[in-house]
Amino acid sequence: MFRHVNERIAETAEFFGSGQTEFVCECAEPTCQDRLEVPLDEYEQVREDGTHFLVAAGHEVPRYERVVKHRRGYAIVQKFRRRLAAAVRRTDPRAGTA
Repeated sequence: MFRHVNERIAETAEFFGSGQTEFVCECAEPTCQDRLEVPLDEYEQVREDGTHFLVAAGHEVPRYERVVKHRRGYAIVQKFRRRLAAAVRRTDPRAGTA
């Protein structure tokens, strides 16, 4: 769900020519409301892989995801479990749009 919200945020930021914006944490905690200040171009790089997500620092779940990059205040994680990775690819809002 958070990935879909962030897609709308990215569209709005791009429309207004913003280079950086606040995205919502895409962690597994459904009540998380953390905001992540991320450059739009970095968000676009994250979205190139349907298994990558933005999470607040410390919100990663090592059992299901690995940190790909650490950034100031947030991390980029990759879902690595095969079934989970397949599921997030299927529900990727950008799937089939490339």
